[in-house]
Amino acid sequence: MTEPWELRFTTPQITEVRWASRAPERLGVVSTESGESQAWMWDLRTGERRQASRGGVGAEEVHVMPAGDAVVWWLDPLGDERGRWMVSPFDGGDASPLFPSLEDAWMAGISIVPGAVAAGFSTDDDYVVYVSHEDREPRELYRHAQPAGVGAEWPQGAGGLSADGALLCIRHAEDGDITHYSLRVLDARSGEVVRELKDEGLTLQPAGWSPIPGDQRLVVTRELDDAEHPWLWNPAEGILIELRTDEPGAIFHQDWYPDGRALLLRQDHGARDALLRFDLDAGATTVVVPASGTVSQATVRGEEDVWFRAENGIEPPAIRNLAGEVVLEIPGVEPPPRGRSFEAVSFANPSGGEIQGWLIRPDGKPPFPTIVSPHGGPEYHNTDAFDPRRLAYADHGFAILLVNYRGSTGYGAEFRRQLQGDVGFPESEDLNAGLDHLIEEGIADPDRLFIEGWSWGGYLATLNAGLHPERWRAVVAGIPVGDSVAAHYECAPALRAWDIATMGGSPMEVPALYHERNPMTYIDRVRAPVLFIAGERDSRCPLGQVMTYAHGLRARGREVQVHLYPGGHHAHDVQERIAEVRLTLDFLLRYRD
Repeated sequence: MTEPWELRFTTPQITEVRWASRAPERLGVVSTESGESQAWMWDLRTGERRQASRGGVGAEEVHVMPAGDAVVWWLDPLGDERGRWMVSPFDGGDASPLFPSLEDAWMAGISIVPGAVAAGFSTDDDYVVYVSHEDREPRELYRHAQPAGVGAEWPQGAGGLSADGALLCIRHAEDGDITHYSLRVLDARSGEVVRELKDEGLTLQPAGWSPIPGDQRLVVTRELDDAEHPWLWNPAEGILIELRTDEPGAIFHQDWYPDGRALLLRQDHGARDALLRFDLDAGATTVVVPASGTVSQATVRGEEDVWFRAENGIEPPAIRNLAGEVVLEIPGVEPPPRGRSFEAVSFANPSGGEIQGWLIRPDGKPPFPTIVSPHGGPEYHNTDAFDPRRLAYADHGFAILLVNYRGSTGYGAEFRRQLQGDVGFPESEDLNAGLDHLIEEGIADPDRLFIEGWSWGGYLATLNAGLHPERWRAVVAGIPVGDSVAAHYECAPALRAWDIATMGGSPMEVPALYHERNPMTYIDRVRAPVLFIAGERDSRCPLGQVMTYAHGLRARGREVQVHLYPGGHHAHDVQERIAEVRLTLDFLLRYRD
C-alpha cells in the first residue's frame, strides 16, 4: 500500500508553464506525469496533450516557438548537464536539434522571438553566443574566456532578444566575475555594441524586453540600495529610470502587460511572495496577489489576467489565475495529501544578526528529534513551500528546521555577500544557532539532533560532521561537496568560475582558505554515521570527490552508507526520489531512539 508521504511524490505536478506569444492556446508544460520530469505540449482548444521530451535524464524547462508550431527543450543525455536544445513539432514528428551544426555544451541562456533565436553556451574553454534569424545557420556573435550568457540567468528565456529581434542583451564577466555580471546590448545582426551597463561589485541582471516590436525598453534588476529592484533601460537612447515601488523586500520583474504600459512584479519579503502591478505612467503599485506562501512563474495572460504557480507548506503547487481559480490541471489527477504548516522562526546568530527560518512540527509533544536541513545554492532561500521530502520526515516524527543562513537571497545584498571569501563557517554558525534556539524553547531534543542537506546543503552537512562531531546522531549528505579542492577541478566550468569569484581565487591561489573550509580537513573528527546520496554524472558536485570523502571515513573506521543513482545533480525520476527518501528515513530512524 502506498504511504501518504509517497503520494506527495507520485501525484503528478506541473512545474512550469509557457505559451506561444502568437498562439496562446498552445502551451509548453513541464510535469512529472510520466514518472519523471519531462516537457509536454498542450493544446487548450483541442485538449490534445503529448510528451515532447524523450531520451536523456528528463527535462526541467520548456520554451514555445512564437507561432505555437513547436516547443524547445534541453536534452541532457547523461545527467552532466552537457547537451543541446531540441525542437519538437506541435503537430507530431520526431524531435530534432535546434542548432544541428553545434556540438554539445552547457546551456547559458536562450531567447526566442518571432524570426530569431539566440542561445548561449559554455564549453571547456570559453563562453559563446549564437544568433539565428529566419531559421538560418546560427552565427557566432560573441565569444570570451570569462563567463557570459544570453538574457536572464534563471529562469531562462527572458531579457535576451528584443521583441523585434533587432537587439540582444548578454550578461558577461569580462570586467567582473560570474557573481557580478555586466550587461552589453548588441545589434543582433552585426554584433556591434549598442550600450553597456555596469554596477561594479553588485548584482545586475536583464529581466525582460517590452513585448511591443520597435519598443526597445528593457527591464533590468539592480541592487543599488541593498535590495533588488527593477529599472527601465532604453539602451538605444541611453535612458535609465528607477522603478521605485516603496514596497519592502526585493522586487523582481515577472512580465510586461501587453500594451507596454505596466509591469507584473514579484515581491519577496520575509520569505513569502506577493504579486504587484506597476503602472509605468503613474508610477503606482497595486497588489494583485497578496503575500502568501510561494509564487512562481507568474505571467500576464490576455490583457489583464495573470497565471501563476502558487503553493505553501500545506497546499501543493497549482496554476491559478487572479480569481484564485485553478486554470490548468493534469486530467484525472487527485490532489496529494496535504502538507504541514511552515512556522516562521527567527533567532540571533553569534555575530548578533537576526536569522530567519522555518519550523515544521511533527505530531505529538516536544521535545522532538530534530533535523536541521540547510538549503542548497548557497544563493537561494527557503520559502513557505510544499516540500514532499521534508514533509515525509515530519510525518515520521522529526521536527525540521530550515535556516536562511548568511549568504541566502531574499534579505538584501549585504546579507548575501557575507560569504564572499568566507564560506562554510558563517552558515554553520547560523545553523547551530537555530538549533540552540529550538533547544532553549523546548522544541528540539539536544540528544537527538541530525543534519541533512543537498548540494551546498550537502557541503554544510559534511563540513559540520567534522566541525561539530559531538552534536549529531547521524548525517545525511545529498549530492555534496566532500573535498572542496577536488570538487573545484572536477566540476563544470561555470562552477569553477563561481568558486574563484566566491573564494577569491583557485585552490592554487588561496590554498589556506580552501584548506580551512574543506570538509576533508576535519575528517578525522567525524563520529556520526553518514549517508551519502550522489549522482554518477553530477558535474556540479562530482562523484569522485564525494567518494574520496566516503572512502576517507571508511578508512578511519566510521560507519558510511553510499547510494548512487545514474544521473546528475538531482534525480528527475520520481521513483528514484522516493527511494532516496525511504533510504534516508530508514537511516535516520535507525539512530533516532
